Amino acid sequence: MSNQDKNKVADGAVETYDNPVQEGQTDKIEFDLKVDEDQDYRATELKICSFKRPHMRAFHYSWWSFFIAFFVWFSIAPLLPAVGRSLKLDKQQIWTTNIVAVAGDIFMRFVFGAITDKYGARVPMGAVLMAASIPVALTGTVTSLLGLAFLRLFIGVAGSSFVMCQCWSTRMFAKELVGTTNALVGGWGNVGGGVTQIVMGTMLFPLFKHFFDGNEDKAWRTVCVVPAIVAFATGVLVIRTSEDCPQGNYKDLQKSGQMPQVSAAASFRGGALDLNTWLLYIQYGCCFGVELTMNNAAASHFVDNFGLTIPSAAAIASIFGFMNIFARGLGGFCSDKLNAKLGMRGRILVQMILLLLEGICIFMFAETESLWSAILLLTIFSIFVQAAEGSTYGIVPYVNPGASGAVSGIVGAGGPSGAVAFGFGFRQLTSNKKHPYYLMASLVIFSAFLSFLILIKGHRGLICGKDNESTQTTFLTVPVPDEEAQKTLDKDKSDKVDSEAEPGPET
Repeated sequence: MSNQDKNKVADGAVETYDNPVQEGQTDKIEFDLKVDEDQDYRATELKICSFKRPHMRAFHYSWWSFFIAFFVWFSIAPLLPAVGRSLKLDKQQIWTTNIVAVAGDIFMRFVFGAITDKYGARVPMGAVLMAASIPVALTGTVTSLLGLAFLRLFIGVAGSSFVMCQCWSTRMFAKELVGTTNALVGGWGNVGGGVTQIVMGTMLFPLFKHFFDGNEDKAWRTVCVVPAIVAFATGVLVIRTSEDCPQGNYKDLQKSGQMPQVSAAASFRGGALDLNTWLLYIQYGCCFGVELTMNNAAASHFVDNFGLTIPSAAAIASIFGFMNIFARGLGGFCSDKLNAKLGMRGRILVQMILLLLEGICIFMFAETESLWSAILLLTIFSIFVQAAEGSTYGIVPYVNPGASGAVSGIVGAGGPSGAVAFGFGFRQLTSNKKHPYYLMASLVIFSAFLSFLILIKGHRGLICGKDNESTQTTFLTVPVPDEEAQKTLDKDKSDKVDSEAEPGPET
């Protein structure tokens, strides 16, 4: 798309421009939102009730896809007490499967960050949902600890959809909104962790148990077919009815020469060689890692400590996930607001405060022995956890704008990495039920003070650095081109021009 084809949007106007996706074709694109031409037509406003392409369609598909991914990822979590009885598993063995369920996600998040930079978020998102639906549908075939562990390992690939969720939002919305939009799509997606507790543990499991005349073994073996079907259908819908970016799909843009070929390896290197990436990796492990751990542990905690039934415990545990409706968005919103006042220092300050409050709440939750106090503290605790997740991804897009997908993937991998670490704590520290929570709280508070070390190029940190106006105007540039692929593309275009210039055969 040439610059002369672009018409910069007036305030409050609807922008249209010609988008030659393929030679010989001209598609008329109409934006329903105000956009910034200097940021590759990213939207500068958010219309929650709109579902129009490309911006708002991508926004809603981002959170819904991650919601479904989260739902299938933890669909078996509220059923684990029944699964344990059927397979004769003890608590340590159950925690082994919990660890495996998030361990597989770590590697996939590293991989999908760079892949998203190269191919866009749409196709990887749909592919992950369809792939994860297969092991979910096979849940009923499990007969042993080893089988359950492998099953949950492969289901864990669903968690990597978070990377596509964040990259898709980042690709569609401008820097003024990116903290809020990233937090909203991530937070609403995380609600799937609460909904799965209610739908699977409190609604479908008792319903299927009733169908099978009280046989809970048959109930948990068949109920997971429902989320599997929904996940597969969502994957197909996402791929077929949305776009990678405001201008269209990466494949078409690269084919027409409007977008350079991108090296996934170069993108990954750009993200991995920045210290800030790894500091945020640790901090994200201490907020999203805590959420993943609680998704596995909360229902069992209320069953074991307060003698509740599975449906009742699952309903209470769902509170943790449901706070994502607003809490993660609140973290991103606060990050955006303080960024407007204090620059990057404001974002980092929000991050540190939220992590400190989260750690304190974990200590308090571990100490409570009253059911109602535990429910109240679970609610408050979850708000700080999810707000910290939102503030983390208010910082991520600034770390390395040319490799935003890789940075998002690496930082995102911190979540399941933290969950694995905390999972081992719950698995091994069995002599006192409070000790795993003490360990988790201590690590969260430690991570908060790592905020003093975050220093992003061109932005002032908490204790040093200087804001650079020229750097602040650069945001989310196109990743580094793959030189070999770009040479091949240039050669193909040159050959095509030469062939068109040659006269045809005489007749």
